[in-house]
This record gives sequence, C-alpha cells and structure tokens, in this order.
Amino acid sequence: MALISVHDLTVDTRVKHASLELHRCEMLGLIGPNGAGKSTLLNAIAGVIESEGKIHVEDKDVQVLDSKHRARLIGLQPQSVESAWSIDVNDVVELGRIPWGDSDQNAIQQAIKWTDIEAFTHRRINELSGGERARVWLARVLAGRPQVLLVDEPIANLDIHYQLSVMNVLWNYAQNNHGVIVAIHDLSLAARYCDRLCLMHKGNIIAIGNPEKVLNEEILSDTYGIPVHVNLKHQPPIVIPG
Repeated sequence: MALISVHDLTVDTRVKHASLELHRCEMLGLIGPNGAGKSTLLNAIAGVIESEGKIHVEDKDVQVLDSKHRARLIGLQPQSVESAWSIDVNDVVELGRIPWGDSDQNAIQQAIKWTDIEAFTHRRINELSGGERARVWLARVLAGRPQVLLVDEPIANLDIHYQLSVMNVLWNYAQNNHGVIVAIHDLSLAARYCDRLCLMHKGNIIAIGNPEKVLNEEILSDTYGIPVHVNLKHQPPIVIPG
C-alpha cells in the first residue's frame, strides 16, 4: 500500500489531473521549470489551497479530516516563510508540535539537532540570515513528525555545505519509515538523492519514475527549452545545461 496516493488532483489551471504515489522510505523529487505547478501541487496535497481529486494517506481520506489531524499526517515546509513576531528560535521549532497539542521536547530537540541549529536556538528568528531561517523553519515542520513531509525548495537560500546537509536530513527522514516529496530546481541533487522523480510542466505531469527514466536529455531539453546534458553514471550524477 502506498503511504500517500494522489489521484486526478486539479487546481484550476495551475495543476491538471495530477496522479502520483509515495511509499514509505521513499523520497520523490518534483522537478520542472518555474511555473510548472510544483508549489501548487504541494500546497494542494497539504490542504492549504482547495483542489479537486482524491488524496489518501494509507487508508485515510485526508480531505475529510480537520486541519490538526491532517497536519499530523502531512507536514508542509513552504518555499518562503516569514514570522510576524520576533521570537526565539526554540519557540519557532516548538510551533511544530501544535497539531499534537504538546511540547514534546524529544521531538523538538531531535529536529534542532537534525537541522544543525543548536548554536542559535536562543537567538531571535529575525536576527538570523536567510539560510539560517530556512533551517529553523524546516526544524519546525520536522518537530511535528509527519508521516508525509512536503518540502518546497528547501535549499534555495543555502550554501553548498548546507544544501547537502539538508538533503541528507530529508533522505534520512524518509528512510525512517516516512515519505518525503521535495520540490527542487537542482537536477543534479535531485538525481543524487531522490528515489523517483516527477517532472512537471505547465501544470501537467510529463514523466514520473526513477531518475534514469525521467532525466532523459530529450525530455528535459523539450521541457526547459534549452539543451540539457545528463550523466547519471558520474558520481555524483551531473545534470547541467548542455
């Protein structure tokens, strides 16, 4: 049984009849040009925006659950998050426990450790750099221990060290009997870390499958409108403009 199954999901013209599955211990990468519908798809699965279609986590129809129960099953890390208040980093991470109605310190401290933010947990969120804040917001959603973790461009503001660190965190989280769907622009990192990929363009799923199937030079060149060079035999894999 799939951990999460999405069938015929539609959001006006932004996502059209999208269907996919995610299994436990799997990381699925959403790839495609800007405006392809990746963020919209993640937000629809999380219930942030209205959609048509079916979404099940195992045997549960999440569309009939209240917001707290849905958030226990599906956690979303948006592409951009801002805080309206100047609060301590530790308190931000603790917000991830709201769906559970507790302050489970084991979950909170584990999320802080995973994202390597121990050094500034007592600083205020507005005092941090963009990259540091991105890791704090990721720690917040990890503290909720969702079965399905949806992450939208988690490495966009990070240096190369923390890009790899965050991708390792996501991969390890998936391996711990969870599932992760990550929207990512870096195709080389997508090939390196994701078990399967879902290529989107203009709201449609163009291809879905293992990296060898989806990272096809002809398909990518048609989708992105430029020549793309792919070498998956190289370690790590290389996918760059050709």
